Amino acid sequence: MRAIWKGVVSFGLVTIPIKLFSATEQHDVQLRQVHAADGGRIRYRRVCEAEGVEVPYSEIAKGYELPDGQVVVLDDADFENLPIASGRNIDVQKFVPTEQVDGLYLSKGYFLQADGPGAKPYVLLREALEKAGTVALVKVALRQREALALLRPYGDVLLLQTMLWPDEIRDPAELAPDSDIAVRPQEMQMAESYIQTLTGDLDMDEFTDDYAVALREVVDAKIQGHEVEQPEAPSEGGGAVLDLMAALEASVAEAKRARGETVEESRPAAKKAAPAKKASPAKATPRKAAPKKATATTAKKTAAKSTTKTTAKKTAAKSTAKKTAAKSTTARTTTKSTSQRKTA
Repeated sequence: MRAIWKGVVSFGLVTIPIKLFSATEQHDVQLRQVHAADGGRIRYRRVCEAEGVEVPYSEIAKGYELPDGQVVVLDDADFENLPIASGRNIDVQKFVPTEQVDGLYLSKGYFLQADGPGAKPYVLLREALEKAGTVALVKVALRQREALALLRPYGDVLLLQTMLWPDEIRDPAELAPDSDIAVRPQEMQMAESYIQTLTGDLDMDEFTDDYAVALREVVDAKIQGHEVEQPEAPSEGGGAVLDLMAALEASVAEAKRARGETVEESRPAAKKAAPAKKASPAKATPRKAAPKKATATTAKKTAAKSTTKTTAKKTAAKSTAKKTAAKSTTARTTTKSTSQRKTA
């Protein structure tokens, strides 16, 4: 658990350093508000009515609205001037018998933990309250507000329970039945008999939150019997692969065809080929014709043709070389004759 508050308990002239922990927690099934059409989360924004724009949390203050609609804005400095704004004391006001505390006044509970050297006075106060059969009424400042609270033993720890102020309890007089209604003795006897039948020691483990259990069963049934609908994530380039297995099979087949293999030959011979399924026009992949196997006769003809072509190419190359050499010799002879004439 994480401490939410630190302070001291003032017990006469004795101070007990303590840490405050929340004594309760909620186990409700957490439900969010979502858009029924696509499951998108519904979020709320803090919008200023006067300007119609969203306001950051750092610019939000507290205000008191007057009867005429005007608002008095209070800032942090106004709260700092209050005498209880930074109070860290739990001051004991009075000790009262436990049975005199009406449960209607009780609110949220907190566990107290002794901090540092406060262990011994902590134990002293806990055992003294238990032995006397009393509880301590205290005042404490929590979340910038002074609260009346009850301090009492709870097992091996001290429990602090905040209380409502007397003016926060409504007067129920107008809700009471008419005072002239009379109850017959026989009716009272039967009511007492019924109460006696159901009377027993209190054991809180006997009671469960049936609504939370039923709601959890509904949620689990939805998860097991239906696909969980999630909002469609925005695309980040490229089309989404709808069927990964089909895409992988098509890639393998294409790679084998590129190597000159057929898809049928690549399958293990021990396994029987499954009957071919008719592919839908959208998913059908056109197959390229597999190369034909070369026979012995075809190979000989191909080799003969290749030899003939090679011989023809060599003969043509030799003839061209002779012609080129002849031309070169004639050119040299002509050049020498011309040179001899000029010299003469």
